[in-house]
Amino acid sequence: MLLFEAGVSSSPSSSGLENQIFQYIDLHQNEFIQTLKEWVAVESDSIQPRLRQEITRMVELTADRLRALGATVGLVKLGSHKLPDGQSLLLPPLILAELGKDPQKPTVCFYGHVDVQPAKKEDGWKTDPYTLTETDGNLYGRGATDNKGPVLAWINAVDVFRALKLDMPVNLKFIIEGMEEAGSLGLEELIKKENQLFFSDVDYIVISDNLWLSNRKPALTYGTRGNLCFFVEVQCGERDLHSGSFGGIIHEPMTDLIALLDSLVDTSGHILIPGVYDNVASLMEEEKKLYEAIEFDLEEHKNNSGVKKFLYDTKEEVLMHLWRYPSLSIHGIEGAFHEPGIKTVIPARVIGKFSIRQVPHMDISIGERQVIQYLEDVFSKRNSPNKLKVSVPISAMPWVADINSPLYTAARRAIKTVFGQDPEMIRDGSTIPIAQTFQNITRKSVMMLPIGAADDGEHSQNEKISRHNYIQGTKLFATFFLEIAKLHGQLQEASNTTTTN
Repeated sequence: MLLFEAGVSSSPSSSGLENQIFQYIDLHQNEFIQTLKEWVAVESDSIQPRLRQEITRMVELTADRLRALGATVGLVKLGSHKLPDGQSLLLPPLILAELGKDPQKPTVCFYGHVDVQPAKKEDGWKTDPYTLTETDGNLYGRGATDNKGPVLAWINAVDVFRALKLDMPVNLKFIIEGMEEAGSLGLEELIKKENQLFFSDVDYIVISDNLWLSNRKPALTYGTRGNLCFFVEVQCGERDLHSGSFGGIIHEPMTDLIALLDSLVDTSGHILIPGVYDNVASLMEEEKKLYEAIEFDLEEHKNNSGVKKFLYDTKEEVLMHLWRYPSLSIHGIEGAFHEPGIKTVIPARVIGKFSIRQVPHMDISIGERQVIQYLEDVFSKRNSPNKLKVSVPISAMPWVADINSPLYTAARRAIKTVFGQDPEMIRDGSTIPIAQTFQNITRKSVMMLPIGAADDGEHSQNEKISRHNYIQGTKLFATFFLEIAKLHGQLQEASNTTTTN
């Protein structure tokens, strides 16, 4: 198999030490891919309870890999949770690991997960989702980019220092879970419990669980939207009714529900709920310039999504409505007939499901009240005798970081060294609750450092990570260790000088 030749040559800004590290990674890239193949082969699907043992096996495999680095590894029991059918099921253990305790070095904590979304070949995969397959430089398999590939790239980067007998420039900690795709059950409680213990000496937290904005240009993520999910239930009776016997003489729940859902957003995507936009952060000139500087290909983004037209025509408008303005999406209706053909019944009870992606300064509790009040007002005007119930099954706060922090400065330098260009400074329109959880509880500096490309297809059929991104991502993490250690040392020295003066 051909090695990735583009990575062998060093960037003009690379040091001799970095070149040594890069050459080792290039020479051993097939070994790194083989390990990823072994990891992808584990069907660690956290959505399906029958595969819970596979997640535990995946966590133990990861723990063994960390022990091989010389890390001290703890497997933390998180207890159990109840399934929809009432049964209780043990949660897989969570990894807390550490490598190095030098007080002169910064301590960087890496978060990742080794569980995956469900996948079957018959869903539309071109290859077996649990057999890593390389085609045209892409490594296809469930978990390749979300999140087994990035977790392994970080571990591989650490292993390079060990293999070359180089001094590790930072102390490292790892928190790796197996239930992220199912809502990270038990994780927030553990972080609170370990805040004054495991996290007490952590300086920086890095997450690599998202994607670049484009297929080619690296990115740093400094913000994500939150999410406020709603169930809207309308019920008229205890059983479904025949439309021939009752159609035209009753208030149908589905008709009420469709009217409620139709009242939420207009044809331009504007949310119609009063007050929703009141607390959205104002667009400052500094932030506006960030959007203008981003190289974003609208046509490429359309091709990646498979749609023909967006609601907005300019790069800036599209990015702002993806990242810094709220959006409302309708996801489905429970209780309605959805099989092929037609069933001429009137459902007695239907539940509409929608969510609002929230942005910084929006308050979850206020948003919840606004939505419930609005839906109750719309429903009351219909004079329907049916029962309305609005509930919030899940919510997560938005997150935004300081792009001028040492963490982001070090990452920018590392990206410049490895990729030869400055990164895009981007937000993510989706919700990654762990970033806000870490920031709120630990009060540490948190950064999202993706290595996957925009077309990697996380959660989708034919998920992949390119050989290029996997190998260059490994170099990026290794270079980041050097850069954050250097910058942290400079800041410490400056602080000591100030104190002395």
